[in-house]
Amino acid sequence: MRARRFLSSSLLIFAVCAASAFGQGPRHLFSRVTAGPEITAPVSGRLLIFLKAGEGAKSVDVGEFSPGAVYVAAKEIERLAPGESVDVDTDGIAYPAPFSELKAGDYQAQAVLDVGHTYNYSGRTAGDWVSAVVPLAGWNPGTGTEPELTLTSKVPERAMPKGRAAEEAAAHLERMRSKALTAFWGRPTYVRAWVILPPGYVAQGKTRYPTVYWTHGFGGDLDYAKVTGERIYKREAEGKMPPMIWVMLDESLPTGTHEFADSVNDGPWGEALTKEFIPHLEAKYRMDAKPSGRFLQGHSSGGWATLQLQVNYPRVFGGTWSTSPDPSDFHDFTGVDLYAPHANVYRRADGTPYPLVRANGKVIETYEQFAKLEHVLGPYGGQMASFNWVFSPRGKDGRPLEMFNWQTGDVDPAVMAYWREHYDLAHICKTDWAKRGRYLKGKIHVWVGTADTFYLDGSAHKLDAVLKGLHADAHFTFLPGRTHGNLYTVGNDRMGLMDEIAKQMWAVARPGKTWKKQAGGDE
Repeated sequence: MRARRFLSSSLLIFAVCAASAFGQGPRHLFSRVTAGPEITAPVSGRLLIFLKAGEGAKSVDVGEFSPGAVYVAAKEIERLAPGESVDVDTDGIAYPAPFSELKAGDYQAQAVLDVGHTYNYSGRTAGDWVSAVVPLAGWNPGTGTEPELTLTSKVPERAMPKGRAAEEAAAHLERMRSKALTAFWGRPTYVRAWVILPPGYVAQGKTRYPTVYWTHGFGGDLDYAKVTGERIYKREAEGKMPPMIWVMLDESLPTGTHEFADSVNDGPWGEALTKEFIPHLEAKYRMDAKPSGRFLQGHSSGGWATLQLQVNYPRVFGGTWSTSPDPSDFHDFTGVDLYAPHANVYRRADGTPYPLVRANGKVIETYEQFAKLEHVLGPYGGQMASFNWVFSPRGKDGRPLEMFNWQTGDVDPAVMAYWREHYDLAHICKTDWAKRGRYLKGKIHVWVGTADTFYLDGSAHKLDAVLKGLHADAHFTFLPGRTHGNLYTVGNDRMGLMDEIAKQMWAVARPGKTWKKQAGGDE
C-alpha cells in the first residue's frame, strides 16, 4: 500500500472525536510520522510507535522483563516518500492496549521504521530509521495533542569488535553455497560459520583435532558466533580447555532461527550441514573427520538445534552437550501440554494464565503477553513465529500453519500432530529407538537450571524420563537455582561450565590421553 498524505491533524482529531460522540464506532487515536529530510528515497517496512510514562529517556523501547511498561502501535507502510507523512492508528494494532486507554500524564514517544522486518529477532538494526524521543508533558489522549514524530536518524552498521591479534588469526570465516538449500529456495543460499583453530595449529602441521559444532540461541548471529569463538580460543590458550577446533555456526534467518532442522518451510538445513558443509570443512582443515571426533554444543535454541542434530543424525556425531534446550518433549512446552484436549497456550483450564518468563521466583511475563507483543512488532521473525517456521506444515498460502491462534491461544490439534511426528524429540526417540538407539546410547548430555528463566527445565525432565526408560545412558544435569542466563557460571567465571563440557568431549575423542596448553608449534 502506497503511503499518502492525510487530513490535517485538526480535521483528523475532529473526525475521531465526532465519530466517538455520535456512537459511530470505537474511538481511535492517530499519531503522525513524517519521513525527515535525511531520508532521500522512498522507504518501506513496519512503522512502530513506542510510548511510555516518564521523562528524560534517550530511547523508548520494549524490554523482555518489563511487559506492558511500554505501549507499542504498528502499521505496515510501502514507499513512504521523503517529506511525506503517514498517520498510525494507535488504537488499531497495539500492545498492551489501545493508546486511548492511557490515563493523562507525562509520557515519551519514539518512532522506528523497521525496514528489514528484523525487530522481533534483533531489535533496531542497521538501516532502520528512528525519530528523536518526543516528550509529552501532561498528555491526555484524545485532546488533539497526539505525538507527531519525524524519522531523522538511520541506525548505523554495527562495529564488529576486534579480538587480540592471536584470536583474530585463529578465526576463519567459511561461507559455502549449499546445493540443497539453493535448490529449495531457488536462489543462492549459504551455510556460514567461523572456524576457530586451536593454539598451536599451523598450516603445515600434521596433528588432527576433535571438532565441536556450536550454534547460538535465538537473537544470535554470525558476529556473535565469532565473539564467542574468540573467547573459547582464549580459554584454550590459557590452558583451561583442551585444544580442539570449534565451528561457530550461524543459524539466523529472517524467519528466526532455522536450528539446522530439515523443514518444509526453512529448508533442509540439517542435510546441508551434514552432507555438504562438514565434508567441505574436513577437506580443508585437519579435523578428526569421524563420529568420535565430531561433537555438538549450543544453548537455548542452539541447545535444541544440537540436540535434534544428534537425534536425527546419530551416525554423524559422537555426542551433544546441549544446555537449556528449547522444549524437546511437547507435553511440556514451557509449561503447556500441547497434546491436552482443548489445549490453550494462554490459559489453563481454570482460567489462570500460563507464565513464560520468570526471575527471582516471580512471574515476569505471561505466554499471552509475550505472543501478543510479538504479533504487534511483526508476525515474522519472533520466537513464536520461528517455532512455526521450523516445526509446522506449510499452508496453502505458502506460509507455515500456526500452532496456536494468537488472538485466543487455542492450539491447533492437526498442526500439533505434525509437530509430534517430526520434531518432538522425546516422541521420536521413543518410537524409533530400535533404529537409532545403538548410535545414540551415551551420546546425549543436557544441562539446565532448575530456575530456568523460560521454564525449560520441565521439558528436560520429561525427555530425561523417556531416555531413562529406553536405557539410553543419557546424562542430564539439573543445576539448582540456575537460570537461563547464569547456567555457565562457575564462581566468578561466566563461562566456567564450558571448560567441563570441553573436557568431557576430549575424553571421548582421546580416551586416556591428557592435554596441556599448546604454546608452541604443531606437529
